Amino acid sequence: MDKFSLQESQPGQEWLEGRLILLDKPLHWTSFQLTKKVRVLLEKKYRFKKLKVGHAGTLDPLATGLMIIGTGKMTKQLSTFQSEEKEYVATIRFGATTPSFDLETAEDQQYPFEHITYNRINKVLDDLSGLQWQTPPLFSAKKVKGIRAYEMARKGQEQKLTPVQVHFYEFEILNFSPPELRIRVVCSKGTYLRAFARDLGIQLHSGAFLTGLRRLRSGRFNVENAQTLESFEKSISAL
Repeated sequence: MDKFSLQESQPGQEWLEGRLILLDKPLHWTSFQLTKKVRVLLEKKYRFKKLKVGHAGTLDPLATGLMIIGTGKMTKQLSTFQSEEKEYVATIRFGATTPSFDLETAEDQQYPFEHITYNRINKVLDDLSGLQWQTPPLFSAKKVKGIRAYEMARKGQEQKLTPVQVHFYEFEILNFSPPELRIRVVCSKGTYLRAFARDLGIQLHSGAFLTGLRRLRSGRFNVENAQTLESFEKSISAL
């Protein structure tokens, strides 16, 4: 038997060669924590000294939904998956703002929202469709002079982040029950839905922030085909 055949017969070799894992990220987990959990589970199971594991697109701790995780040589292809369009369902609350544009921080300002109607939201969404310049949230992983923006934000250090071009392909209002809007969004990579909520509030002459976010799709991959962390852990234990 040649050397290649011996390697192929080793337990867990397919993870070293490279596999994709679709996971439904739990609430409050960071993308880094989930990726590390997968790596630790596989290293422990197969006694790997070191296994490359990465993900195709960060999700905020307060978001749930699809994460594409790659192992071994498949990590080299993750940038391709990351560049594809994303689909989300976002819940946005009008009438207030928070420094992080979501529930990570407390409300800091109040605004009227009674004037916001379904038709007004639709009109603004038409204006926000297509290519847009979006300023990322300061509470984000963007780097400023080599430092993560959220590290400076949590220290109260104000910074101006450079706007980036994003693309909104599709909007669908799922429900509007003032002051909350539930909306499906299809957008390009690098789009911050928290910043979208902020901009939507500004356009509607109010404040707004994100109270919920779920990633449904990334390119051709859907959350319907993803495993929970618990089911993935059980499947690895059963191997």
